[in-house]
Amino acid sequence: MSDRETAPKSGAPAVTPYGGNRPNGEPKRKKVTVTRLAQMRAEGEKIAVLTAYDATFAAFADAAGVDCVLVGDSLGMVCQGRSSTVSVTLEEMRYHTQCVAQGLERHASSALLIADLPYGSFHQSREQAFASAVVLMQAGAQMIKLEGGGWTVEIVAFLTERGIPVCAHLGLTPQTVAALGGYKVQGRLPEEARQMKTDALALEAAGASLLVLEMVPAELASSITQELKTCATIGIGAGSGTAGQVLVMHDMLGMNLGRMAKFVRNFMDGATSIEGAFAAYVAAVKEGSFPDDKQHAW
Repeated sequence: MSDRETAPKSGAPAVTPYGGNRPNGEPKRKKVTVTRLAQMRAEGEKIAVLTAYDATFAAFADAAGVDCVLVGDSLGMVCQGRSSTVSVTLEEMRYHTQCVAQGLERHASSALLIADLPYGSFHQSREQAFASAVVLMQAGAQMIKLEGGGWTVEIVAFLTERGIPVCAHLGLTPQTVAALGGYKVQGRLPEEARQMKTDALALEAAGASLLVLEMVPAELASSITQELKTCATIGIGAGSGTAGQVLVMHDMLGMNLGRMAKFVRNFMDGATSIEGAFAAYVAAVKEGSFPDDKQHAW
């Protein structure tokens, strides 16, 4: 059995941030660590990941049972109103990571905090990547995420050898969306699929603990998930066959300044509060009812 209680569905009473014990006297869940994530993957327990950019939303996400809180460079689009993530700076990522970390710490959190390395902060050298990662780790991150395969393998190895857990990211990589020709599904062609599998295996060998697969055909994402031995895949628009799921918080609350992606579900539908929507998202990921492969990106 899992050491976690089942998150309430949207019709249940709202959850609130806690310290020490959960509502109704239930024991606080164990801290989510890299080791715990590996255990969840091995036992087949789905991993629920959600973005957050400030202290309050991070605390409520944790209280709802989210396993990992991601401070994504998506903040450039949902918080700053920019058209892409490319202009987000390392200092902006440090600031938001610190805000989220303080919210989690204040409420005796269990969730693991992941932070994105923004565009340009790890591209020059391994040493630049390490220095940038240190900034985010000192701000409170417990894992860093970086986009891309191939040339990033050496960087992942360099970071993990120095005790920095890494989440890799393949498929649609928003920082390079201009080179990809827009927000399009990746890995449809056989040669693209083969390269993505090669990159995924290399990133795992380099020490990556998690691997985000974004806008990838479900069959390919499932195949990569099965081939990896230790690295847990986290899907977004990649079907239900991954080890976990991630959504941008604003999207899953139905708050979007542009066109909502087809793979997104509005968890505010039927919920009486944001806390209830968070809990419904966690429950849907855990029980495997989200995502629904009939509503997909590919």
